[in-house]
Amino acid sequence: MPPPPLPESKPGRLASIDVYRGIVMFLIGVRLLELDEVAKEFPHSAVWRFLGFHSSHVPWVGASLNDLIHPSFAFLTGAALVFSVSSRVAKGRTMRSMAGHALWRSVVLIVLGIFLRSQDRPMTNWTFEETLTQTGLGYMAVFVLAFYPVRTRWIWFSAILIGSWLLYALYPIMPPHPDLDAVNIPRHWRHDFTGFFAHWNHNRNVGWSVDLWLLNLFPRLRPYVGYYGGYTAINFIPTMATMILGLMAGTWLRQGQGSPRWVLRRLLQVGTACLAGGLALHFGGVCPIVKRLWTPAWVFFSGGCCFLILAALYHIIDVRQWRRWSFLFLVIGMNSLAFYVMRHTLDSWLAETLQRHLGEGVFLVLGAELKPVLVGSVSLVILCLVVLWMHRRKIYLRV
Repeated sequence: MPPPPLPESKPGRLASIDVYRGIVMFLIGVRLLELDEVAKEFPHSAVWRFLGFHSSHVPWVGASLNDLIHPSFAFLTGAALVFSVSSRVAKGRTMRSMAGHALWRSVVLIVLGIFLRSQDRPMTNWTFEETLTQTGLGYMAVFVLAFYPVRTRWIWFSAILIGSWLLYALYPIMPPHPDLDAVNIPRHWRHDFTGFFAHWNHNRNVGWSVDLWLLNLFPRLRPYVGYYGGYTAINFIPTMATMILGLMAGTWLRQGQGSPRWVLRRLLQVGTACLAGGLALHFGGVCPIVKRLWTPAWVFFSGGCCFLILAALYHIIDVRQWRRWSFLFLVIGMNSLAFYVMRHTLDSWLAETLQRHLGEGVFLVLGAELKPVLVGSVSLVILCLVVLWMHRRKIYLRV
């Protein structure tokens, strides 16, 4: 049984968490501009190469700005959980009611993620790699850890990463597939590892093997052979470690509300240590930095980035009170679930509707190459206006 709930107090809402979440959602919205695809039309432009790289996922090893979206989402889920639990305890909620709400939230996130992955499909697409689904699968465990002391959290954090590493490292290295199409690996794939790191190759690892068994238990139009991006369902296990890092950050933010210098120093120290740890694991030959498999090295590397980003926003917004620039991000962050769902359900409809009513020529004024940028920009503005309208009327989509 968990120890008694956290002491009652009236926690203050930190704008930096909402702004960070809003920036993450805005970056998801920027994907509407298809900058990575447009960049291919300007291969000799350094600016477009930069924009294209950071608007897409890296093929396998390393990270772009776009790769930090999912870990930031998981990290912020853990950070916000501290304030959510504290608020409910202060209102006199029982452990049973809080656990019931956490379970409900977990189920909703899992189902919503599956729903989003099933759009434009003839039947339910039973897959578990979507951001919301991954968060929901680990949410209950992290919720329970919110009631345990720091030492217990670090023990579980270590156990998750060591167990995840052993799961891959002890699984036999698989030989190359004779037919890449048969296992959904991109043609002309040139990112496989050799040596020990071969335990973490694309659709040739323990996660892929588990998915071959698990996902084929569900009704499908055709047998599951592998995810094109190389993601796996068991990524949710190390994703919990990222959520625990967020839980720690949220705890320090709440405990140190009267000591901002202490909070800032702690976030910077842990963030730097995590970055160094991730790079040490990668270059030390222990495990690679691969976001698509959520390796322990990725947990440390991306977690370090999240700590440092949160530290910067905390200093700028909550300490220095420089907030005017962040209003849009704050609005989006306070209604992040609504923005996320709209972004993933209205994208095609918005693009088609805009061109139907305004005419395709309006979006060709800068040339055919930049048409996706104009269409995506208008679509993004519309989504922002919708959440602004919801904010003005205090309409928030929460679970």
